[in-house]
Amino acid sequence: MKITKRRLILGTTALAVSSVAMTGIGLRVSQSQAFFEDSPKEIVDEVWQVINRQYVDATFNGEDWRGIRQEYLDKEYSDKEEAYEAVKEMLKKLNDPYTRFMNPEEFKSMQIDTSGELTGVGIQITKEEETNNIVVISPIEDTPAAEAGIISKDIIRKVDGKSTEGMDLNDVVSLIRGKPGTQVKLTIEREGNIRDYNLTRAKIEIHPVRARIENTPNLGKIGYIRLVQFSGNAVQEMKDAIELGEKENVNGYILDLRSNPGGLLYSSVEIARMFIDKGQIVSTVDRVGQVDAHNANGSVLTNKPIVVLVDGGSASASEILSGALQDYDRATVVGTQTFGKGLVQSVRGLGDGSGLAVTIAKYLTPKGRDINKEGIVPDVVYEMTDAEKEVLIQDRDKIGTTEDAQYRKALEILSQQVAKK
Repeated sequence: MKITKRRLILGTTALAVSSVAMTGIGLRVSQSQAFFEDSPKEIVDEVWQVINRQYVDATFNGEDWRGIRQEYLDKEYSDKEEAYEAVKEMLKKLNDPYTRFMNPEEFKSMQIDTSGELTGVGIQITKEEETNNIVVISPIEDTPAAEAGIISKDIIRKVDGKSTEGMDLNDVVSLIRGKPGTQVKLTIEREGNIRDYNLTRAKIEIHPVRARIENTPNLGKIGYIRLVQFSGNAVQEMKDAIELGEKENVNGYILDLRSNPGGLLYSSVEIARMFIDKGQIVSTVDRVGQVDAHNANGSVLTNKPIVVLVDGGSASASEILSGALQDYDRATVVGTQTFGKGLVQSVRGLGDGSGLAVTIAKYLTPKGRDINKEGIVPDVVYEMTDAEKEVLIQDRDKIGTTEDAQYRKALEILSQQVAKK
């Protein structure tokens, strides 16, 4: 898949991974980099200009954005590092953890297309707006973080003994990532309890779809599809999974989006089109109210009953898909309230090899629901007990099996849906 200069992502704030290919992102040539080396003030103005043109909030969080430009251009910067710090200080005035600056090293390390091989511990994190805590959105499946038992909503208090209080999100990511085989200690707070996790960084290969056909006592054949990320190759893998289910004549599907932190906008739209025959799937609204609608196109692959599993780690593109299926009564959503990230970022390379992620729009479900901060509330709320959660934390191979309490609930609901049909 070709990576455009400014790719729309619905994913997470930052990823504790590294070694991601950035081909096609639009980094400038060496002459441009030399110019920015000699004139570090230029990077400050370039970032200001991008925010001025694209940022979702036309009030700029109530700040005098033109005045801010003058303030920061009146300063002198001895080198680009001082300019970088000024840019970060300037962006903080927007009070938006999703709009962030990355120096060249951080930008190269940022994951844009998850179809490649990564290195790190495999967690996706954000900085909470209300508390400024560094919070885990979700671990990536089959990574050191997931296998160690780190879960959504965990608060990262320390990295290798260094407190994250007041720390910039990118700085936390830089502390966590590193070479495969090296260790990092995360001090995690969960429900008031503090625990250390010693993780060994590793190479991470992400396969977004895990699917199987299962023979059940009451339902006969069903298709179980676990989608862990909306990456570039998720569309084809999902298509293959559904086509296999139709070939096997399954009676229904369980679509598992738990701990799926999101990914690419087009991926969520294309997958929704496999289940929804007509109508609007999602609309994006920018700061002047313009609406960019994405619609179904008659390419539906199945009309079988669907149950969607979600939890607090289901974010962004997961909320687009589950929200659309819910609005059309195309599926029954089961689990717990989702993360609530209804914002779209554009990621672009800057003149000196650094990068900028800018919040450019919010998205709405087909019924016009703005799910940012609210999330998707399931049709059937099923909160697992601590004991039920521990079963899956201790052995993640039990996810999507009868040892998984939410999966059992999904089977029960799917049985009812099949019986109605």
